[in-house]
Amino acid sequence: MALFALSDLHLSFSSNKPMDIFGEVWENHHLKILNNWNSKVMEDDVVLIPGDISWAMKFEEALLDLEFIHNLNGKKVLLKGNHDYWWSSISKLNSLYEDMFFLQNNFYSYEDYAICGTRGWININEDDEKNQKVYNRELIRLRLSLESAKGYNNKIVIMHYPPITKISVAQEFIDVLKEYKVEKVIYGHIHYDARHICVNGFVDGIEYICASADIINFDPIRIF
Repeated sequence: MALFALSDLHLSFSSNKPMDIFGEVWENHHLKILNNWNSKVMEDDVVLIPGDISWAMKFEEALLDLEFIHNLNGKKVLLKGNHDYWWSSISKLNSLYEDMFFLQNNFYSYEDYAICGTRGWININEDDEKNQKVYNRELIRLRLSLESAKGYNNKIVIMHYPPITKISVAQEFIDVLKEYKVEKVIYGHIHYDARHICVNGFVDGIEYICASADIINFDPIRIF
C-alpha cells in the first residue's frame, strides 16, 4: 500500500470554468489526472488531495466532480481548499463514498500514521481583523485534528495553504506542527507561476512537500 498526493484538481464538470484560460498546461487537465493517476495508483493505495477540488458553488453541482474522483483508483483523503465553496457538513460528505474520506477536525489512519490537517489561511498582520478570525479558526481545527489522533506517534498533516514559503511563515501553525511532532506537511494552493516560492524539503525537522497539480504535471507524487 503506497501513499500519494495531488492537490488543486480544479474540476468543473458541472460549472463553466475551463482551466485552460490559465495556460495550455491546463488544457484537458482532467484527462492528464485520469491517465497519470490510474497508471500508478493501485486499489489499495491512498491519495491525499489537499484542497481546491471543484469549482462548484453548491454541493449538488460538485457531485459530478466527486464522482470523477470516486472512479479513480485507490482510496482518497480530501481537504477543503479556499475555492471549495460546495463543501457541506462533514458527516454528509463522509457518507457519500466508502473510498473517499473528508478531513475536518478528524484524522485518517494510514498504516501506523495519522493523516491530519486543515485548510490553513493566508499569513496575516495584527490589524487584519477579518483574516485574523479565519486564521485563528484554522489553528483550532488543526489542533482538533491532531488531538483526535493523539494515540498515534507518527503524524502527517495536509494543508491547503502552505504554513511556510520562501517569502512568509505562518509561525502559529508551525508551532502547533512542532508541538505535535508532525513529520511531514503536504500542501497545495501555490500554482506554477509562483513555484519559486515553494518550500520542498526539511525545515527544523519537518518535511514540506508541494503537491499542486500543475507544478507536478498532474501526476500524483509518491510520499511513501
